[in-house]
Amino acid sequence: MITGNTEIIAHIGYPTFSFKSPMIYNPYFEQAGIDCVVVPMGCQAPDYPAFLKSVFALTNIRGALITMPHKVTTVGLLDEVTATVKVAGACNAVKRLADGRLVGDMFDGAGFVRGVQRKGLELQDKRVLVVGSGGVGSAIAASLAGAGIASISLFDVNQAAAEALGQRIQANYPQIEVRTGSNDPAGHDLVVNATPMGMKAGDPLPLDVSRLAPETFVGEVVMASEVTAFLAAARERGCRTQVGSDMLFEQIPAYLEYFGLPSTTAEHLRSVARLSY
Repeated sequence: MITGNTEIIAHIGYPTFSFKSPMIYNPYFEQAGIDCVVVPMGCQAPDYPAFLKSVFALTNIRGALITMPHKVTTVGLLDEVTATVKVAGACNAVKRLADGRLVGDMFDGAGFVRGVQRKGLELQDKRVLVVGSGGVGSAIAASLAGAGIASISLFDVNQAAAEALGQRIQANYPQIEVRTGSNDPAGHDLVVNATPMGMKAGDPLPLDVSRLAPETFVGEVVMASEVTAFLAAARERGCRTQVGSDMLFEQIPAYLEYFGLPSTTAEHLRSVARLSY
C-alpha cells in the first residue's frame, strides 16, 4: 500500500524490461512492514545527468539504484564516492546526505563475490577471467582483486576499456598479475560473463565454451533469463555456475544497510521474491 508517507528508491536505467529489483525489494518491504517502494524509471543517456539531480530534489527519496547504461556516468555526477567506485570506475547506489551532498557506492562486485564464495569457491590465489570491462565487469574485477586472487585476465571488445581497468587494478593491487586482450577461458579457475550478451535471444556467446574445463567455475551477470545460453553451455561442460540473479540477491542486504533500511539475508529475499521473466 503506497501512502503519503511512502519513501521511494528510484531504479534508474534503460531499458527497464529486464529490471528484477522491484520484484525482490517490494515483496520484502511489504512482508517486513517497511513503508518504501522501488520504482523502475526508464531514462536514456542524454537525459540522465539532469534527471539524477532532479530525482534527488524529491523530499521522499531514500536513494537510487543505478543500472545500465548509467553506472559509469554516475561517478562524475556525485560529490563523493568510495574507493570501490574509484577502482571500478562505476557506481550503482546513490544517496543524499543530510547536508545535501550526493554520494555513491558500488555493490555489483561485492554481490558477485559473496555469491561464489557462499557456493564454496575459495578465491585466494585463483586465476580469473572477466569478459566485459564496463560498469559491472569493472566492479566484479575490483571486488575479486580485493578477495586475494593471483591473476586476472580482462577482455572487452573495447580494448582500451580493458587496459584502463587493468591499470586501475595494478595501481591498487600491484601483487596481482593482469593480462588483457584474450577471452580464452582455458587455464582459469573462475570465468565471468560481464557483458550484455545473453539479454536477447540469439545473442552470441561471450567466449568459446569448448575451451572451458569442467572444474572451472562460471558466473553470469545477465538476468533476462534465469539460465542463459552461456550458463547452459557451461553446465553441459560440467562446470559449476552462478546465475545472474544470485549476484543481485547477495548485494541487496548491503544496499539495504547503505540506505539505512532494515536488512535481511539473501535466502529470505529469495523466499519472498516474486520474480518473473
